[in-house]
Amino acid sequence: MLSSPQPAALSAGTRVEVRDLYFNTPARRKFLKTEATEFAHCDEAFRRIALSRPKVGFSLRHNERAQWSLRRCGDPAQRFAEVLGEEFARAAIHLDEQSGSLRLWGMAGSPAFDRGARDLQYFYVNGRFVRDKLLAHAIREAYRDVLHHERHPAFVLFLELDPQGVDVNVHPTKTEVRFRDSRAMHQFVFHALNKALSASAAGAVRTIASTMVPRPVPAARYAPPPIQATLGLRAAEPRGGFYAGLFGTDAGTTSVAAAAVAEVPGAAAEAEIPPLGYALGQLHGIYILAQNEAGLMLVDMHAAHERVVYERLKAALDGAAIAMQPLLIPVSFAADRLETATVEENQGALQQLGFEIAVLSPTTLAVRAVPALLKDADAVALARAVLRDIREHGASRALTERRNEILATMACHGSVRASRALTVPEMNALLRDMEATERSGQCNHGRPTWRQITLAELDAMFMRGK
Repeated sequence: MLSSPQPAALSAGTRVEVRDLYFNTPARRKFLKTEATEFAHCDEAFRRIALSRPKVGFSLRHNERAQWSLRRCGDPAQRFAEVLGEEFARAAIHLDEQSGSLRLWGMAGSPAFDRGARDLQYFYVNGRFVRDKLLAHAIREAYRDVLHHERHPAFVLFLELDPQGVDVNVHPTKTEVRFRDSRAMHQFVFHALNKALSASAAGAVRTIASTMVPRPVPAARYAPPPIQATLGLRAAEPRGGFYAGLFGTDAGTTSVAAAAVAEVPGAAAEAEIPPLGYALGQLHGIYILAQNEAGLMLVDMHAAHERVVYERLKAALDGAAIAMQPLLIPVSFAADRLETATVEENQGALQQLGFEIAVLSPTTLAVRAVPALLKDADAVALARAVLRDIREHGASRALTERRNEILATMACHGSVRASRALTVPEMNALLRDMEATERSGQCNHGRPTWRQITLAELDAMFMRGK
């Protein structure tokens, strides 16, 4: 102690100075890292505090050089953008959910704004930064359907609740907490965040379009050719007829359809263009090219169709059971004894998932019915994949905690494959389904299903206006 604390008058606010830390305690000083590392820890502590108090101005100096200078602001989103970057702010989803005395608000990064590390994750309970395993698990579960493999989300979220419902004195650093009703807290955070992430592709495209600078609209626009009822698209049929006949028929041999759009003047040109636009053609049998109000859309057709099928399978199973489609000619295949035993022991679970599989002999199985949504899939490959999941995890887990994983496997087998040529009406039907499907911006594995290239970006590529 060099001297006793002395008052230091300031017009407003608080100043904290750190100098010569542990200068007279060598045993502690030797555990300090390099100056850059220690300052990084100070900088992180500064960020946490600055994010939690946007109405307070903050400044940070290091070695007499200004590192941060944040003015107080009334809009928390402005502070989030200053601290976490404009890229995060543009890609983030705003949420504000309340249930009784619980409130969760803030900004959560979209699945496309994923990270290789947990470096942009800030969670606050009643204004205090915490790292809680229960809350972290709820957030991971909310992102599980839309985040790719081992990637991590970015977020700055604030949970507000009655102080009597949380114990903050369970760890010396105060970064861990214990909730009185941990299960209810987990469910609230999960459902609030899951709801915010459950946007369709249409909503995401409208968000992009809303940030664009308006530009003159040409006198004539492009609209899709009229679709005749005889095409048999069945795009607007109930769930049981989903894409019936759509991908099961010959889509032609051309991969780029010249008749993708028709130029129409006058009143027809004023018709509203859907968010994902209208198909122009297909690239290498993998990507759909579409024109919308903002510019050019690139759609991964397998990933997009996989998400549509997956969400419809979930909705069907939530309704009770997935509708079956009996096969005109049962498909038999050679099976090992484990697969045969799995069929014999789990007939009820298989029927709930939309399968009818019969045991013909100890080494032969026959698929007699498959889920109606997947009637054009490879019945044998689909049956083997489902039996493998049930065998590894058990029927009860397959229909509860592992339900989404097994449905994702089924959706992958039942989706249109790459290199498959589609007609323009088929491509447009898929785009319309994406617009009506939750989480259609990512496939079941978290990969993006579409990308928007705006007219401004295209103009820059070709140096138009320069």
